[in-house]
Amino acid sequence: MNDHRKLGRELAVFGTDPLIGSGLPYLLPAGAAIRKAVEDYVHELERRNGYQHVNSPVLGKQELYELSGHWSHYSEDMFPPMEVGGERFVLRPSLCPHHALIYRSRRRSHRELPLRLAELGGQYRSEMSGVLGGLNRVRSIQLNDGHVFCPPERAAAEVSAALDLIEAAHAQLGIKAARYRLSLGGSSDKFVDDPALWASSERVLREVLHARGRSYDEEYGEGAFYGPKIDIQIADPAGRESTLSTVQVDLYMPERFELSYVGGERPAMVHRSVVGGIERLLAHLVEAHGGALPAWLAPVQAVVVPLSEAELPAAHDLVRRCVEAGLRAELAHPDRGSLGARIRAHRLVPYQLVVGPREAAEGSCAVRLRDGRQEGNVPVAELAARSRPIF
Repeated sequence: MNDHRKLGRELAVFGTDPLIGSGLPYLLPAGAAIRKAVEDYVHELERRNGYQHVNSPVLGKQELYELSGHWSHYSEDMFPPMEVGGERFVLRPSLCPHHALIYRSRRRSHRELPLRLAELGGQYRSEMSGVLGGLNRVRSIQLNDGHVFCPPERAAAEVSAALDLIEAAHAQLGIKAARYRLSLGGSSDKFVDDPALWASSERVLREVLHARGRSYDEEYGEGAFYGPKIDIQIADPAGRESTLSTVQVDLYMPERFELSYVGGERPAMVHRSVVGGIERLLAHLVEAHGGALPAWLAPVQAVVVPLSEAELPAAHDLVRRCVEAGLRAELAHPDRGSLGARIRAHRLVPYQLVVGPREAAEGSCAVRLRDGRQEGNVPVAELAARSRPIF
């Protein structure tokens, strides 16, 4: 079984240090390269679908989260406030209050709606030490988040459009959804006590799932404190499920923040995360692909393997051409062992570019795929084109 905690360290994807703290992993160059590839892909996917990208601080005043409802319904999962200059600041547990403030930063016309905002930003959860593990449960989460502000009658269409994005991204990433879950509230004080609000939001989500012909399970007590949500569950190789992507209909925060557009109308707020937290996504990708990531995601997409030191000048030039074409490429120097040993050491790299005397003279290479197939001389531009995501 591929366990990302073992494989991720072997592949130098991430690490931890007690001086940083439990639940606070860092990404090594390989992990950072995968994250950047995912971030670029999702950013472009969102841009093509009408999203505007924003950036907001990871801190906010305690009163912001009192207004949003997080403090009364979610504070046990938040870090304690910090006193600075006589004010109390909190590491944010969620990006949505910040996006609500961005929405209300000026008057909005109905012609601007739906307004789709997206951000890859940090949020922080005060998880107990006993539940932390690898990249799956962490205290610092880099979340692909987004919020759509729209007239209430358009909420169903925006939920469906968000599910389209999620399904497209999952297909590109090679992720198979285990099941769809309609996550509902419960009777505890963790959930907003407003039956009419919950009924309205649930009605929208059920309508979308039925229109799409999606079967789903209902689970009480798994909703957000402000409303129900559609959770897309994924399963690791051992069959353990976790939530990756989600879509929520929120009629609560627009009321709390007194959001409106010209005419005095109150918008609905659709929360959605296309690929969820980057840390959990990396854990799943490493496990699901056994480290052999698709070419567009691979930390190193091409490795240049000269037969001997005589081919080093040509090999260095080939690495340069690969990098200029947009490939993540590196050199497997002859002093690192025999040809076979170097190929085995780079067995997870999608393209192994072997340079012998003939290739050095011609300025070409012999392309070997990681499954052992030989492709002969393939232009660098073609390899670069193969290594891009498909939209």
